[in-house]
Amino acid sequence: MKNRRIVVALILIMLMIPFAALAQEKISVAVAANFISAFKEIAADFEAQSGVKVEATFSSTGNFYNQIKNGAPYDMFLSADEQRPDLLQKEGWTEGTFIYARGQAILWSANPDFCKAATWQDALKNNQIKKIAIANPVTAPYGAAAKAALQKAGLWDALQSKVVNAQDIAQSFQYATTFAVDAGFCALSATTSPQGKSGCFYSVPEAPAIVQAACVAKNAKNKKGAELLAAFLSSKYAVKIKAKYGYR
Repeated sequence: MKNRRIVVALILIMLMIPFAALAQEKISVAVAANFISAFKEIAADFEAQSGVKVEATFSSTGNFYNQIKNGAPYDMFLSADEQRPDLLQKEGWTEGTFIYARGQAILWSANPDFCKAATWQDALKNNQIKKIAIANPVTAPYGAAAKAALQKAGLWDALQSKVVNAQDIAQSFQYATTFAVDAGFCALSATTSPQGKSGCFYSVPEAPAIVQAACVAKNAKNKKGAELLAAFLSSKYAVKIKAKYGYR
């Protein structure tokens, strides 16, 4: 209910602010790495409709949280979890949070033969699999979800010698696409790219659902522009783009 009230309030703000008044202004947005492709498309659509320039930086959720705690001047933060935005609200950085996407962790490989096993667990038990990429579970929610799935499957300890830690989920996918690893835990959105479509993947139902929340800085340099983007993320335009990349 809280998130719904916030979205309604943001939509009202969107209706009240003339786009022309915000033209030529810019906002700085910290965006979780899993949302790169979707956000670039959403930002381009938003810029075309509003005239507000979006300067996006992509990294892991944990890294952004630490940067914001140390004074990084972002106007808005799109996290890959609910925890960090909630913490920022408690710490006074923002006055509210809202859910903008729900994602899913998968296991992806550039080698189509990798997916011939009956399950993702069986695929990882293959002795020919030497390296598996996982985003840092401490700083990346998708990495934490992958670790939870491996623990639930009883494979986390057994596979430690094969695990390659990536800085974020985008780097995990990069390692997998370049054959630096045999497979990588990635975001479902990665499968919509040309590279993603060239490989194969398993769904990982054992991985916890990934609920992604966002927030606007209370002292944002361009708070009106950031609030406008926040409202736009719930618009029919953004919803269509998010669905295209596998987000709910």
